[in-house]
Amino acid sequence: MSTADQPTAGRFEGREHLLPIRVYYEDTDFTGLVYHANYVRYFERGRSDFLRLTTAGHAELLDREDPLAFVVVTMNLSFRKPARIDDALVVRTAYERIAGPRLYIRQQVEREGDVLCAAEVQAACIDLKGRPRKPPATLFATLKPWLKPD
Repeated sequence: MSTADQPTAGRFEGREHLLPIRVYYEDTDFTGLVYHANYVRYFERGRSDFLRLTTAGHAELLDREDPLAFVVVTMNLSFRKPARIDDALVVRTAYERIAGPRLYIRQQVEREGDVLCAAEVQAACIDLKGRPRKPPATLFATLKPWLKPD
């Protein structure tokens, strides 16, 4: 596969990650608007690609000597305007801070700079038995440049 055929993981703008996505027919309900649950999927892609670009992606976390994963603990969504079939959207993701095992993340889906849906997310770092675990120093160091300054 050539590099031109590789899917994009988005890009960073400052400490925020931007992931362009397109609304497909499968994303919509019978009215042609994005079905509300699909915003959760868009936000997951944004968080995953953010981590992938920082080299703290899910595959790297599972390949560690002490495998780790992230789970969503809470997610508060605010739906503001609808997205429609064929819209070009951007998922904007910012990892705000880490406190104990929790990561605090702010996200929004935008169309031409207009916020359509916003999310406040708390994720937890866990071991493979599902126990909360404070991110190890190496993972914290990888994410630190992207966190909100104190």
